[in-house]
Amino acid sequence: MATALVTGANRGIGLELCRQLAARGDQVIAVCRKAGPDLDKLGVRVEQGVDIADADSVEALARRLEGVSLDLLLNNAGVLGQEGLDHLDFEAIRRQFEVNALGPLRVTAALLPLLSKGSKVAIVSSRMGSIADNSSGGSYGYRMSKAAVNAAGRSLANDLAMRGIAVVILHPGFVRTAMTGHNGMVDPPESARGLLARIDELGLESTGRFMHMSGEELPW
Repeated sequence: MATALVTGANRGIGLELCRQLAARGDQVIAVCRKAGPDLDKLGVRVEQGVDIADADSVEALARRLEGVSLDLLLNNAGVLGQEGLDHLDFEAIRRQFEVNALGPLRVTAALLPLLSKGSKVAIVSSRMGSIADNSSGGSYGYRMSKAAVNAAGRSLANDLAMRGIAVVILHPGFVRTAMTGHNGMVDPPESARGLLARIDELGLESTGRFMHMSGEELPW
């Protein structure tokens, strides 16, 4: 039985990841800003009041978890903006950087003492963070912040390999959640199954890859 921590656990993909991890017998620590009834029903450990964009909040989480050993740190929390060139909202773009790019790095650094040889770190990024795959433009904050977290994930893979910790950067698909206005091509259960399959097969020999939940390797 593994112990997994999931950020952004109160809804969408994060909630479904917690549900599937718990259903297979893993111990789950669900981290979120505010828990909801669907998360409460899972019977997992919930750590709410955590804003991954706030250093003090993340450090407080690390203190509460002192002594816990994590097999999986799953950085899932994120925000999505729709800034176009004619309507640039730099505060919204800055917020996306804080949550999408700095958040996973901040959480991983703070919880690093809870990880050990054989642990895994997963970052839920997006295909929209691929520079090579950008053929439509727009979505400046989201694309830029996800490209940044991809770079962070690759550096983490290099830095953590010497500790025996593997890292994977994952695209969940275009998922029908509140964040996407319930538009998309994939429902959360299918996305979560694919993400967990990629995490389960992760090892040091494949650390640092940028993967679609289906198993396709994505271009940077």
